[in-house]
Amino acid sequence: MGECVIGIDAGGTMTKAALFDLTGAEKACARSRNVTYFPTLGWTERDPDAMWRAAAEAISTVLQHSGTDPGDVLAISVSGYGSGLYLLDSDNNPTRPGIVSTDGRAAEMVGQWAVDGRAQELAMLVNQVPWPGQSAALIAWLQDNEPEVMAKTQTITFCKDYLRAQLCGDRSTDFTDAGSAALIDVAKGSYSEDMLRLLGLEQMMPKLPDIGPSDDVAGYVTAEAAALTGLKQGTPVVRGTVDMSASAMASMVTRPDQMSMVAGTFSIAATLHDQAPKMDAVPMLQFAYPLGGWLAVQGSPTSASNLEWVVKTLLLHDDTLEGMDNIYDTVNAAVARARGQHTNAMFFPYLFGGPEGAPAGLVGMSARTDLDKTLLAVFEGIVFSHKADLDIALTGKDAARPEVIRMTGGATQSPLWTEMFADILGLPIEVPRGSEFGALGTAMCAASGVGAFDTLSDAVTGMGGIARRHDTNAERGAVHLAKYPRYAALRDAMASAMIATQDTAPAPELEMDHA
Repeated sequence: MGECVIGIDAGGTMTKAALFDLTGAEKACARSRNVTYFPTLGWTERDPDAMWRAAAEAISTVLQHSGTDPGDVLAISVSGYGSGLYLLDSDNNPTRPGIVSTDGRAAEMVGQWAVDGRAQELAMLVNQVPWPGQSAALIAWLQDNEPEVMAKTQTITFCKDYLRAQLCGDRSTDFTDAGSAALIDVAKGSYSEDMLRLLGLEQMMPKLPDIGPSDDVAGYVTAEAAALTGLKQGTPVVRGTVDMSASAMASMVTRPDQMSMVAGTFSIAATLHDQAPKMDAVPMLQFAYPLGGWLAVQGSPTSASNLEWVVKTLLLHDDTLEGMDNIYDTVNAAVARARGQHTNAMFFPYLFGGPEGAPAGLVGMSARTDLDKTLLAVFEGIVFSHKADLDIALTGKDAARPEVIRMTGGATQSPLWTEMFADILGLPIEVPRGSEFGALGTAMCAASGVGAFDTLSDAVTGMGGIARRHDTNAERGAVHLAKYPRYAALRDAMASAMIATQDTAPAPELEMDHA
């Protein structure tokens, strides 16, 4: 089939391998579900070895199903979720299970930082607001609670970098992962010794990985990795980029008047700043963008994965809708029937964590609320959560002023839903060509890294494209936006009620998932 590149994307729910030609056309893709474990309430962990085996199997499947000669693969690169944590010993073996960025074990610690003033200092030192699933917070928690693990750890690293270490032995990171980990001064591009001192983590400096560009060759596929994946030994492995950055590149976001939005496990609103990092209203996380400038990101785990939970837990429970050819087609048809109708039903998409502890759920239901209106409320509530993140992202005197949103993630599979996004958010939505955007973005790094394009910008232009556009419709949007003030008020009231009762409520039972 000719020269091609492979992108690996290890996200919150799936690890994917996709094969692309140099026009960006996807020739094959294989997916494997990542199993998340909840060993203690609020903890979210992953077996690193299982994730590597899944990635290796996906690479092998892609090569076999596409009939690709491994010698035609110019390079491979990896993308993965930002923050969280993977710890390696001297032989690149994990010293404990990986930690996913939805983890909440450090919440109490981060709350204490807000009380004693360290959170504000940290925000200025690393150009972003501390939060529990961030790598810096997790390192501090582990140093206090699992010092024996940290003693065995030689290298602190992140999701994509763990997988790349298994491919080629390299344990470095790039500026996007180092930035989203809250370990560097984003403007300077170097580790913040002041931040480490503030948290009492000076001894961690030797364990932090070297930092290099996202589109540099970091190593070559080892004999062991070649045997597992079917790749040719010696194939270049390019360093890669965090999934938020990869999605923005696959979306062809190159100017401050364009922004990237991801509707997947997380709601992600990323704005591009070409002069300096955003500091007037410090974002949730921020990092140097491989194409130049900085991406400021506001996000929360409140997006399309909530719909997946509704479908699999409620609609398909005990094969409730058995016989339907495609349950998501059924969902879209239900929303289309209900769209434009008045309903008091509201869905709060906080199954994986809500703002200030607000609980998930359906509110405003009555005996007259049918399935169509219920599913409309689910679609609408997830868009409302994106609106809340977008409103924060566009706050401050140095905020970006985007004119268009380039959108990726599971929600883009529904044109009806992306049209709803445009109507409610008040900005046109453009959906890039393709489906595996994290894999495509990091495949662009691979193509640039081995010289298939002169620059990374050329790779983005040569391999990217826009599939469809949804302009805003103020009349349709007004129907939804009339409910938004009530949605925001109920969200805040529920969060306050949860805070007020958490000290007196009985301890919840542990949630375990052995799927």
